[in-house]
Amino acid sequence: MIHIETFTFNPFSENTYVVSDETKECVIIDPGCHNYEERKELKEYIESEGLKVVHLLNTHAHIDHVLGNEFVKRTYGVKLHLHKNDLPLLENASSRADYYGFPNYEGSTVDVFLEEGDTVTFGTSSFEILFVPGHAPGHVAFLNREQKICLSGDVLFRGSIGRTDFPLCSFPDLEKSIRTKLYQLSDDTVVYPGHGPTTTIGFEKKHNSFIKAI
Repeated sequence: MIHIETFTFNPFSENTYVVSDETKECVIIDPGCHNYEERKELKEYIESEGLKVVHLLNTHAHIDHVLGNEFVKRTYGVKLHLHKNDLPLLENASSRADYYGFPNYEGSTVDVFLEEGDTVTFGTSSFEILFVPGHAPGHVAFLNREQKICLSGDVLFRGSIGRTDFPLCSFPDLEKSIRTKLYQLSDDTVVYPGHGPTTTIGFEKKHNSFIKAI
């Protein structure tokens, strides 16, 4: 059974997820921890639960989602997984860190490129990779169909969608990703977004004013 622990980090109130199962293996998704206190909070939770970190996953490479990448890689000796189309964003993260006031940002490198349909396994559990560009050119979501869980990053929020006014964003791509990928999931699929509270696919299809279900 998958357990998801949520941490809200950095001034952007970004959701960092530690996802584990009964084997105590876990993955860290989008570590936004940017200072000593936040990194200590993440590390203490992992230690208190006796978890073994086996993968570091990024839904995309906007600065608020990658601030803790190098800390996680260094601390747990794991590889960073990211879609190749977001490599330019990751490579430009240092300049964005300076712009947004994160002077101690440590850059990170990608070890494994994610592709649509790939599977990431931890313990007895796994995530299917959905390619959902729009908010970022290489944005992916992590789906467990069995337990009806989707970690959507900044594609779909409760009552909202990811911004498309940044460089390399595209509203048509985002709309297509939501309609053809996320809205095709069962209505009771729980969505864990990159910011804000959880939601469900059924709720968004009915109530999301930005992209209504057809």
